Amino acid sequence: MENLGLVLEGGGMRGVYTSGILDFFMDKNLYFPYVIGVSMGACNAASYISKQKGRNKIININYVNDKRYLSYRRLLLKKELFGMDFIFKDIPNNLEIFDFDTFYNAKEKFVIGVTDCNSGKPLYFEKNQCKDQVLEVIRASSSLPLLNSIVNYEDLQLLDGGISDPIPIKKSMQDGNSKNVIILTRNKGYEKKPFKFKHLLKIAYPKYTGLIKALINRYKIYNETIKYIEKLEKEGKVFIIRPTEKLEVRRVERDKNKLNYLYEQGYEEGKRSYDKLKKWIEIK
Repeated sequence: MENLGLVLEGGGMRGVYTSGILDFFMDKNLYFPYVIGVSMGACNAASYISKQKGRNKIININYVNDKRYLSYRRLLLKKELFGMDFIFKDIPNNLEIFDFDTFYNAKEKFVIGVTDCNSGKPLYFEKNQCKDQVLEVIRASSSLPLLNSIVNYEDLQLLDGGISDPIPIKKSMQDGNSKNVIILTRNKGYEKKPFKFKHLLKIAYPKYTGLIKALINRYKIYNETIKYIEKLEKEGKVFIIRPTEKLEVRRVERDKNKLNYLYEQGYEEGKRSYDKLKKWIEIK
């Protein structure tokens, strides 16, 4: 399994689909030597590499109606929809304990994509490069524009990795992976639309012209990346797993029944893809 990457899209609460697939992979003891993710994709990857099956399902479904996790009142008062201290400090350290030892000792290479607010360009951090701050980098990668605060990390100002590199296939290829499995959280045929609230950007981010430009161009980057990976799929260079049923889950979703259904859909679609995936991996 050399030169083989696993690329994980974000997508907010739609990421429970990826949680289901990765839990199936763990049941099959299928681990990729290289994993890269942004936003919720990075969150899913962390529990996958720490070999904690079900952890992301518990966090993103069981806690979804907990005000400490998600609160519109907090958005109004503190300009923060998701309780990032709760998610990235209280949960991993006290409630759903994150296995740091297994994570750091894992042989898999894990890369987290973030967006530099000053340049608007993507930056990438490897797990061992972050030392004991890896959850802070994942927090930055998961901090949605206008809904969460900018994260300051090592003199950098960072936000959602999905802004600048929503499906980081090119980074994986640059790192030497000639074959990649890509897990998407949108149906085939989806096209991202232009950003609707451009007038808010200069108000929210007056110092960050690079970030504003990246947000305005985000839809172009996303749509171009989808076309690129579908071309790679035809060439046999990538194996894509994406939702086959019409998505009923929004980026911000609080309906546990819908979230559970999407998780189960991911698990089952991982299972259905498994034999074909194994054969594809073995092709030289």
